[in-house]
Amino acid sequence: MPRGVLPPREFLVDRALGIKLAEAIRAHGHVVHTLRSIYGEECAQEIADEAWIPEAAFLDRVILTKDDAIRRFPPARDAAFASGAKVFCLPSAHMTTVQMQERFLHNLNRILQRAQKSGPFMYAVDPDRLRLLWPIGQR
Repeated sequence: MPRGVLPPREFLVDRALGIKLAEAIRAHGHVVHTLRSIYGEECAQEIADEAWIPEAAFLDRVILTKDDAIRRFPPARDAAFASGAKVFCLPSAHMTTVQMQERFLHNLNRILQRAQKSGPFMYAVDPDRLRLLWPIGQR
């Protein structure tokens, strides 16, 4: 692999982000799973964060989510932390699908670079940077 080019990764896109983001990341050469593709339509809507996050972390999948509330909901936060999850989230739920997709794609190289490090961590995906949300003071 040429110097400076990061290897393809496996991602898990949360249910709230939609299939368009998954397709856009696949177009960049990465493997992308959705909760629907793993658990089926019905179960994807019902599965708790504390169930799917550790499974994704165990498989070293980079988690993309719209839900930064994971860090404030103890069962999900504890599951993410204990499993070493690598989570990238949007800090605002008030965005269109297109805006969410643009934000993740604009930061894709930054996400790939951070995802090479060991978890657990959660970064907010801001317009032009990633911002560490937890663990504070670790990176």
